[in-house]
Amino acid sequence: MFLIGRPPLGEFLGFVRLLSVEGQRVSQRQLADEWRKANDHVHEVEKTEAGWADNPTVGSLPAGSDQLRSRLQADPMFLQSFQIIPTTLGIVELDRLVVFQKQINLRFVAQLQKALGARPDFEQLFRFCLPFDHPHPPAQIMQMAQNAFAFVSQSNDLRFLDAPLLDPTQIPGYVPSGPPVAIIGLVVGFGSNFLNAARIENRLVLGNGSHRAYALRDMGITHVPCLIQHVSRREEMEMLGFGDVFTNADAYLKAPRPPVLKDYFHPALRKIVPVRRKNRQVRVTFGVEQSDTPAG
Repeated sequence: MFLIGRPPLGEFLGFVRLLSVEGQRVSQRQLADEWRKANDHVHEVEKTEAGWADNPTVGSLPAGSDQLRSRLQADPMFLQSFQIIPTTLGIVELDRLVVFQKQINLRFVAQLQKALGARPDFEQLFRFCLPFDHPHPPAQIMQMAQNAFAFVSQSNDLRFLDAPLLDPTQIPGYVPSGPPVAIIGLVVGFGSNFLNAARIENRLVLGNGSHRAYALRDMGITHVPCLIQHVSRREEMEMLGFGDVFTNADAYLKAPRPPVLKDYFHPALRKIVPVRRKNRQVRVTFGVEQSDTPAG
């Protein structure tokens, strides 16, 4: 599913031509006409729904959810991932979330819905949105050379995470061939995968969790638990990694009617496009230099 009408015409044409099945054969004129029609609708909703994303209400978690909250807040990955921007936990309305992700993988959505089940209770919903047990898809690992490794997964969430400098005592069970001075880690894995939004000025911008948000809204679930990062000034937005929200902030924060999650479901604002399946590959290569230098 591609959100059309707002992304530039060239981006839409390029997506269909380069990534869709038989994209080279699709009429560019037909696609351009579809985009113009969607763009006209965007201008219409900017007038009729001005202010739709402004000042969204954030509700409290229901009674009896203290244990879930505590387990989330004690999770080391939560503490590591949300230590810069002040963060709270609340219930948000999906339809009013500002979105910047233009593509939704409907096959993945169906897998998420099947795993969740048709009638989730609040605990299941909480764990689906804020999985403190961190389930993740499999990944294959192959050493390509003495100094190179490749990691492959069906999930495009696979990424390079960090390059920490570790004390040898932090790696129990590892026996080096000589006394170690330090260990440099090259960490590959997945994101912490918490559904989160940022309150920026007077709007909530959905950061991570677009597919889960889509899956839940498609099931008729309108309000969900969410981590909310409270951004006090635009300079902090660079730390969020929210696509082009930082570089094109006014389109999301000042426009009378920015793109919101409910647009994903509007027939005039979306196009279903068959695309080829892809795997995500992360290749890590490191280098070592050794030389002698004058001591004095």
